[in-house]
Amino acid sequence: MKIEGIVLVRIDDRLIHGQVMTSWLNYTGANKIMIIDDEVANDPFMKSVLKTCVPANVKLATFTVEKAAVRLKKGFAGDKCIILVKYPKTLYRLKSEGVVFDHVNIGGMGVSGDRKKFFRNISASDEEKQMLKELVDAGSKIGVRIIAEDSETDISKML
Repeated sequence: MKIEGIVLVRIDDRLIHGQVMTSWLNYTGANKIMIIDDEVANDPFMKSVLKTCVPANVKLATFTVEKAAVRLKKGFAGDKCIILVKYPKTLYRLKSEGVVFDHVNIGGMGVSGDRKKFFRNISASDEEKQMLKELVDAGSKIGVRIIAEDSETDISKML
């Protein structure tokens, strides 16, 4: 699904950090960042911390999955928007709301819980790999690319 104005969809459990702000903002020319995460969307303290990490000329908005699905269907005409999520599960839930992105970038999925090393510094649980596979089957191209200057590794064959 091509959504107007989206320049990057990224899974990164750190959300906003140095690499995202420097490399990806410069590369995409984005003027908006949309974080989709139920927990963060309902945490005023986290939202205020994240806002301090974003340059003044970039708007930051945080949405629950449900509200994001409605907002995404409208698109971002005239803007360049980066979508950030912490987990594959978020994109999987958006798929059930009718939102499937053409391209997904995996930038950071650290070892935790039942995640095992999957590709270089990327870890995923069996359940997350299954969700990613279903996103590929639904039409998403999924690749690992930590910073914009890196070359991308398509992971669809690894799932």
